[in-house]
Amino acid sequence: MNVKKHLGWIIAGAVVVILLLWCVTGYNGLVSMDEQVAGKWANVETQYQRRADLIPNLVNTVKGYATHEQETLEGVIEARSKATQIKVDASELTPERLAQFQRAQGELTAALGKLLAIREQYPDLKANQNFLELQSQLEGTENRITVARKDFNDAAKAYNVAIRRFPKNILAGLFGFDKKSYFEAESGAEKAPEVKF
Repeated sequence: MNVKKHLGWIIAGAVVVILLLWCVTGYNGLVSMDEQVAGKWANVETQYQRRADLIPNLVNTVKGYATHEQETLEGVIEARSKATQIKVDASELTPERLAQFQRAQGELTAALGKLLAIREQYPDLKANQNFLELQSQLEGTENRITVARKDFNDAAKAYNVAIRRFPKNILAGLFGFDKKSYFEAESGAEKAPEVKF
């Protein structure tokens, strides 16, 4: 009888140890995934900042050729200012905050489109090496933004799936791991923007 009692305690202890190990590894896995989402978000912000840093040089280059395009130049500067003012911490990635960030970046993209369309009216500007180089850097940055946003969405998806699957959903609920929002296409994004002067 004494052996059965000890065996029962050993089995109960083994079950507790297994549960404890599962909790620790599950929690650490969720923390790693959460940090990966935060890291991918930082990459998105870095690429948007890179674009914002290119804009003053681009505006100054265009300014020398297109002095009567003041409204367009001011629009780009204003949109850049709005876009750089909105900061979203990785822990605050709510759909509302992400939509606000995305709206400001969309306005900047539209303003840049108008700025780049000016080059068609100024043959000297089209041939300016500085302008061509800045335009190329801007196009490369736009591509990097697209990649960074996709990487962020992939990391957010993996995280969201992990916190919703049983039994990790129990750990996620206990320790406050919340769903992350995704970058989504803005309404009307399926249509090409119309540029008018």
